[in-house]
Amino acid sequence: MISNRIKNLSPSATLAMSQKSAELKAAGVDVINLSVGEPDFDTPEFIKDAAKKAIDDNFSRYSPVAGFLSLRKAVCDKLDRENHLTYTPDQIVVGNGAKQELTNTILSLINPGDEVIIPTPAWVSYVEMVKLAEGKSVLLPAGLENDFKITPAQLEGAITPSTRMLLLNSPCNPTGSVYSYEELKALAEVLKKHPEIVVMSDEIYEHINFVEGVSSIADFDWMKQRTVIINGVSKAYAMTGWRVGYMAAPLEIAKACTKLQGQYTSGASSIAQKAAEAAYNGPQQCVEDMRKAFERRRDLIVNLAQEIEGWKVNKPQGAFYLFPDVTYFIGKKHKGYEIKSSGDYVMYLLEEAHVACVDGEAFCAPGYMRLSYATSDDNIREAMHRIREASLQLK
Repeated sequence: MISNRIKNLSPSATLAMSQKSAELKAAGVDVINLSVGEPDFDTPEFIKDAAKKAIDDNFSRYSPVAGFLSLRKAVCDKLDRENHLTYTPDQIVVGNGAKQELTNTILSLINPGDEVIIPTPAWVSYVEMVKLAEGKSVLLPAGLENDFKITPAQLEGAITPSTRMLLLNSPCNPTGSVYSYEELKALAEVLKKHPEIVVMSDEIYEHINFVEGVSSIADFDWMKQRTVIINGVSKAYAMTGWRVGYMAAPLEIAKACTKLQGQYTSGASSIAQKAAEAAYNGPQQCVEDMRKAFERRRDLIVNLAQEIEGWKVNKPQGAFYLFPDVTYFIGKKHKGYEIKSSGDYVMYLLEEAHVACVDGEAFCAPGYMRLSYATSDDNIREAMHRIREASLQLK
């Protein structure tokens, strides 16, 4: 009865772990959840006020498929002001979260059998989105020793006549890695020789960075007309539940994605769009305040992680994740537990330490695990203490 398209999809590992931790909490277990990829801050007041005003002003009808013109103009102003990139409103498509615009782009550009290069570790949904389009994911692994970033030589070696897209994510989920301007330019130089390849640049963590600004591959003249920028309000403005994301793209691609979106969701929530408009047009100190908090937490969790015997960690430059190598524990035992994989180690920590993390295999990187530090300093300290104590029991 169920289509093969759905049967072939994998469930989201991050959502599954979040559900498991919620079930344990409901049963009375004191679980610290480090599996969730969302800011723990409240949406800023001025943004909520704009949503309330939108309700009072009767923004309660269908919105245009591509989003309100006023919001698309606000996105253009943001891209000009912060990224020095020029777009027109008809090149912007607003959707139900950045996740929809990622899917729209892949479905609009990828035919069955087309190849999409995905550097790994990679966010859990990328491969599944390519499956929906009946494309082929070409995974390009980058390890801890390279700060989880691919090299130009790797990219060149992965390109075939069937390659149609490179999917870049910087700052990255799950690793927190950020490609520098020079690193992006080196990748762009490779792509200059392959004009048939489009880059989808997932920049949703753009404002959560601990370096001097974050560059985009669209910064290079020969790449802008082949790049689709994906971004949104969820991470920067603590608006995950509002479900507003956008793409900035060449006009032909924007029109194709609008055509697709018009057939299966139409426009995003009118109220949420007015809130997003306020976010982009309003004061930006809230973004910087949250960024500083995440940077403090990054430093805290890295310092504590370095005290756990067997963990190998780097110092992430963005997002709010730590992605340690935990292969040291494979083969170790405690009580009835035997650690045969990073997934076993993650489940051991959930059941013994009551800390929820996510197995690196979900991000195409077995042997690692992801921790989100989008939680309080006290939770980070307690969680890392529990993990350290439970890990010491494994012999």
